[in-house]
Amino acid sequence: MTMPLMKPRRKNPVLRTRQMNLPPWARGRTALGMTAAAAEGRFELQVCQRCQAVQYPPRDACHRCLSPKLKWTAQRGAGELISETVLHHSNDPFYRERLPWRLGLVRLDVGPTVIVHLHGDVPTPSTGTPMPDAARLAATGDHAQPDRAAVRIHVGARLDRAGAAVLIGFPPEENEHMADDKMLREMTSDPKFRKVLVTDGKTEVGQALVKALVKAGADIVWVGHAEPWKKLPGLDDISALPQVTLVPLDLTNGRSVTELAGEIGGKVDIVINNAEVHRTFGIASRRGTDVAKAEMDINYFGLLRLAQEFGPALKGRSADGVTHAAAWVNLLSIYALSNYPPHGTFSASKAAAYSLAQCLRAEMRPTGIRVINVFPGPIDDEWNQNLPPPKVAPAALAASIVKALREGIEDVYPGDVAQEWVERWRENPKVLERELAAGG
Repeated sequence: MTMPLMKPRRKNPVLRTRQMNLPPWARGRTALGMTAAAAEGRFELQVCQRCQAVQYPPRDACHRCLSPKLKWTAQRGAGELISETVLHHSNDPFYRERLPWRLGLVRLDVGPTVIVHLHGDVPTPSTGTPMPDAARLAATGDHAQPDRAAVRIHVGARLDRAGAAVLIGFPPEENEHMADDKMLREMTSDPKFRKVLVTDGKTEVGQALVKALVKAGADIVWVGHAEPWKKLPGLDDISALPQVTLVPLDLTNGRSVTELAGEIGGKVDIVINNAEVHRTFGIASRRGTDVAKAEMDINYFGLLRLAQEFGPALKGRSADGVTHAAAWVNLLSIYALSNYPPHGTFSASKAAAYSLAQCLRAEMRPTGIRVINVFPGPIDDEWNQNLPPPKVAPAALAASIVKALREGIEDVYPGDVAQEWVERWRENPKVLERELAAGG
């Protein structure tokens, strides 16, 4: 059983900061289908639409009937571990710095045999309980070596530090400290013992995030607030938590962002940008551009200022020990995928932020920093009060963000509305555009 992770000692400032070496990341276009599913927390394999054969590794034609009609389909991942090995030497720089490393061969119940990284709680096949020799001889008359008990295993897909999909073998039953496994922690951004910056603590979402991060074991949570002189509801409650420190942060002010980055930028392991301005206006419903400018100043330019100041320090510490810098989280909106006219200017600002977040992800990937984009449906707050349910509760949104950090997910769609909209968007963006223009 995995031993609980102990709080690491503070780094000796005299020692060098280790630079990041990524695991092998090259994938063909076909294999990127597995990466696309893993980015949203799903394990998918290709299934032939003619003979229903499950494919592995990814390919362009069915291995059984040669049909090119292969569809990526979610898999349960149940299987049997048939062999394992432990690497004690590797020519690859990433694995060489992390040895020993367990690998296994798993026969999935759906057919294919796959190579997986093994979680530390998975028993080896040799530790299974064999049938006693006398009983076996009496039952079968077979004088060969006794069979070992099958080791059942659950296979899941994760993104590695290079952002490529890999398969991991988990024990069938979870336990309390599974996330502390050395190998699994390399694949995720678990906030346990890490230092986190939440950019806006004045909102219900920001305060729910702080509480969820503290519960998840974060070492320090810095909480930004743009107007320190205002006594906003809930701030006293979160500031009373021993892990929480309030810091002045105004994303519309470049100097404010620069000063905070100079103070804590070299210590932050996870940045969560939840600051936003949300107004319910389209184009013709209000004259002038003041509201649209305010939304863009926070939702787009605020992200840009934050990334320019905190990004370089985050990238420089991506391999710095057990609690290395790990992730950047952007709170976007499902409206970023397709404009929702009653919230037209807000949708446009989030679409711009989404595009910028993709650029940030591309720049962060060479250093192993994961950029997580969160696309919630309508949040149960003051700016969505006229929208009918279902709406996402702040606590549920915070829980989904912590889950994404723990499981290494790249794109998250919290809430029933977001789940429905993204499926409609994938099916046909033009149809969704017409439906939203007609009121939903």
